[in-house]
Amino acid sequence: MRQFALAILVSAVTAVVYAPIGLLWWRRARVRSRTLRLVAAVEPEPYHAAVLRNEAAEAATAELVLDGYLRIDGEGAAFLTEQGRDPARRPAHPLPAALLEAVRRHDPEPVSIGWIHWYDEDYPERLRAYRRERDALLPGIPRMPGGEGNLLLACGSCAGIALVMLFWLLAGALLVTGRPHGPREWAWTAVAALGLAALLLAEKAVRLIRERTEPGDPLGDLMRSAAHPAFAALDEEQRTVVLLSTGDRHTWRGVDTVVHEEADDADDADDDEWLDDKVWWEDAYEYRASDEPEPGASAR
Repeated sequence: MRQFALAILVSAVTAVVYAPIGLLWWRRARVRSRTLRLVAAVEPEPYHAAVLRNEAAEAATAELVLDGYLRIDGEGAAFLTEQGRDPARRPAHPLPAALLEAVRRHDPEPVSIGWIHWYDEDYPERLRAYRRERDALLPGIPRMPGGEGNLLLACGSCAGIALVMLFWLLAGALLVTGRPHGPREWAWTAVAALGLAALLLAEKAVRLIRERTEPGDPLGDLMRSAAHPAFAALDEEQRTVVLLSTGDRHTWRGVDTVVHEEADDADDADDDEWLDDKVWWEDAYEYRASDEPEPGASAR
């Protein structure tokens, strides 16, 4: 009689525990399927994909280089070509057009694309506006159910786990201490033992369901699936200088560059040699002495 009651009670508790687990699996499977269908219908715009990959500057620079608007030297400085200086000509897409306008604002001073991307006043704002406009066209990805962030559900789950473990200990103790008699009681004992084993595997079942139904980041994978066509069309040398220019965020030649001019005449060279032969205290003495007024000079 004890084995029969234990089998019924353990089976009922196991059903109660696995019912939410089965519901969780059904809901997550539906959300995953819907997410994959929504992403499969998305046709990413190349520049939007580049923005989401944080490669918008590289893509826009590559297009400007390929179309002959920009020339980038070996140090990563961008120069306008004759076509780039023509105000009547501009790219069709708003991102390379915005970048070209930013370079024109610095012309004739060469500037790195990275400096424009981080410190220009207009280009970053137009980039953010473009991203907001394109993000609004993306489908809403449904949220995967699971109770993350729900404090009440988390507390209820902890309390439920504690009650189930207490029941498991009590039922296990009653099952072990009772000796079955006859095939029927042995059968009920086996049913109760299987139910207790299933309760032990409940946490693993939840973890397995989460792993099998997790969609990952299908939209991000789609956006990262291929490089921008303009960047892919660059040769190795062009790709190197484009990456050098976009990665340099500290160079604006009009502010940062200091030109060191060499002495062209022999007198300057002699002066340098004369200074090299002196020591610091002699120079300091002469500079101080030169500041003192000569005897007999009138005060001004």
